[in-house]
Amino acid sequence: MPRSRTARRRPGRPPHVVVATRLYTPEPVAAAFRQEALVIALERAGAEVTVLTTAAPGAGTVRSRSRKVSRWPVKRDHQGQVRGYLSYLSFDLPLALRLLLQRPMDALVLEPPPTTGLVGMVAAAIRRVPYTFYAADVWSDATDSVDGVPTLVRSAVRRAETIVWKRAAHVLTISPGVQHRLEELVGPRPTLTMVGNGIDTGTFTPAGEDGGEAGPYFVYAGTVSEWQGAEVFVDAFARVRAAHPEARLLFFSEGSGRDELEARVREHGLEGIEFRDKIPPAQVAAHLRGAVAGLSSITPGQGYEFALPTKIYAATATGTPVIHAGAGAAHDRIRDNHLGWACDHEVGEVAGAMDCALRGEDRPSREHLRSWTLENASLAGCAAQAAAQVMGDLHR
Repeated sequence: MPRSRTARRRPGRPPHVVVATRLYTPEPVAAAFRQEALVIALERAGAEVTVLTTAAPGAGTVRSRSRKVSRWPVKRDHQGQVRGYLSYLSFDLPLALRLLLQRPMDALVLEPPPTTGLVGMVAAAIRRVPYTFYAADVWSDATDSVDGVPTLVRSAVRRAETIVWKRAAHVLTISPGVQHRLEELVGPRPTLTMVGNGIDTGTFTPAGEDGGEAGPYFVYAGTVSEWQGAEVFVDAFARVRAAHPEARLLFFSEGSGRDELEARVREHGLEGIEFRDKIPPAQVAAHLRGAVAGLSSITPGQGYEFALPTKIYAATATGTPVIHAGAGAAHDRIRDNHLGWACDHEVGEVAGAMDCALRGEDRPSREHLRSWTLENASLAGCAAQAAAQVMGDLHR
């Protein structure tokens, strides 16, 4: 299949960019925030934008001066997530028709999973428009890290992902680690561009309410799955609480590992650990403001050491330090920039970091954490770079 070519655009009409993503605000997940920031940046660059996404609770059709958000009902799991083969297909199959029926379209932006990339790739070729793939992650690596996935499925995911990357007008990556991994898989290419990743520094700020929680507490906000290995915090906290009986550990999480984590807490009769439902970004920010530390982790040995979890930036933007468990890019970033406590993914080391945080030892200042985030992890700045690449492809 030849690479998509730019369709002719009527003179005087603003470029029409379509963004296809299974996750969009108000879903409280990093991908949704990233896509919303990109849409805003595209509008500021002069584009007219249509977002094709999923129906979310409480979300109807949202319009701005130049944007339309079109939502389609999809299958969600018991945690309300669009996750798993059937959920992806419930979005991807209708998406094919939605893309083909779009009014004149000049460019297409696609968010994972790779199946969405394949559908968008074919639609872009038929419509003769360039497409950009936002590679915030390497899904085939994630599939390799999950036990029980058939070899055929692993191979299919890898093949789908690499085909989509190779045929894209641009592939946007969110970190040097992801960029390097893509180059390992498809070779260095001028179409691979690292735009970075960040957090909404207007929502995640040191100013405002603190969540109203009693006692010192830690916050884990975000996905719990095999590659995060968040169980290390549960086991470490069990040790720490003996010396700090007033401490608490709050999970604002979803993901394939949450049920197992809750069962672990019940089985061992651990106290002070609470699992909460997902909450809007402003409430996450409030709870992080009052926390002793935000928590982040990456399971070692699964090939995900290149990842830079967004939950790190969510904490530092509010002036709260981070405890990160695991080697790799996130560990180095926190250690080298004095953003908190970086340790191995080992219960004893994590317990030591939690103890230091509770005692206030070697704690970075709120001012340092905030200023570093504004300079290095502003989502708006990253989105502006991404929008520039999308708009640039319209003129090639």
